[in-house]
Amino acid sequence: MIKLGVNTVLFATYDFRTAMEHIKWAGYDGAEIAALEGMCEHLCLDNWESQAKDIRAIADELELPITAMEEGALDEGRLMKAFEAAAAIGVPVVNVGPGGSKENPDDLKRTIDMLAKMAEKAEPFGVSLCVKAHVGAAIWNTPTTRAAMAAIKSRAFGIDMDPSHIHRAGEAPKDALKEVMSCVRHIHIRDCKGLGPPPGPPELQACGRGDIDLMGYCRVMVEGSYDGAVNLEIIGAGEYELSRCAIIAAESYGYLNACLKACGGR
Repeated sequence: MIKLGVNTVLFATYDFRTAMEHIKWAGYDGAEIAALEGMCEHLCLDNWESQAKDIRAIADELELPITAMEEGALDEGRLMKAFEAAAAIGVPVVNVGPGGSKENPDDLKRTIDMLAKMAEKAEPFGVSLCVKAHVGAAIWNTPTTRAAMAAIKSRAFGIDMDPSHIHRAGEAPKDALKEVMSCVRHIHIRDCKGLGPPPGPPELQACGRGDIDLMGYCRVMVEGSYDGAVNLEIIGAGEYELSRCAIIAAESYGYLNACLKACGGR
């Protein structure tokens, strides 16, 4: 069964327990813990040892497994801490962005080389390192994603497929997903109104409110036998009241759950 979760960055200004409780109450199967320096650190990598026991206890109490961690930066020092923390807490996937710029052709090779190096370092921890195409970055569309797939041979490397970034690259996400499905180990999901470059205000990132064919995207997931985590990633809600964050989570769950049920994925 495809597992639905929420990245805790949606609840960036609230503590980890509060985020997890509201994710659970909205009906989700799991959560992705944010370790995003300067944005949301429900897991502070510089101090992860002191947090690990409490994080595991909250996840166990709520019966809400942590299916991924978003570290964000393609930085060796932070990623080594992320791999250690993920192994200790029981998190199978660490997600990063590619960095670099699509305007600089040399950045793509540098990014791929760094991803290959860090994927090899992830292997002993039993953790997968996943990267997603990101607006304006070195890996930003399907061709650059496929270039990374072709070059990186580590068994710990995977693609984090985010339809909103692919949509803003001018592609149809459901078609792009077919081209990379063989390497997809995690899915970030949100909707998007227009072509950006920003994804829009948080409420318009809620699944079903934007322009992305998420039903078609879910159908490709199911037809491709994807059985990993799908984590809602809503950014920009840092100043929202808790009720607004919870509404976005609940609305998105209802939409995604209905789409996946209609496709036979839940």
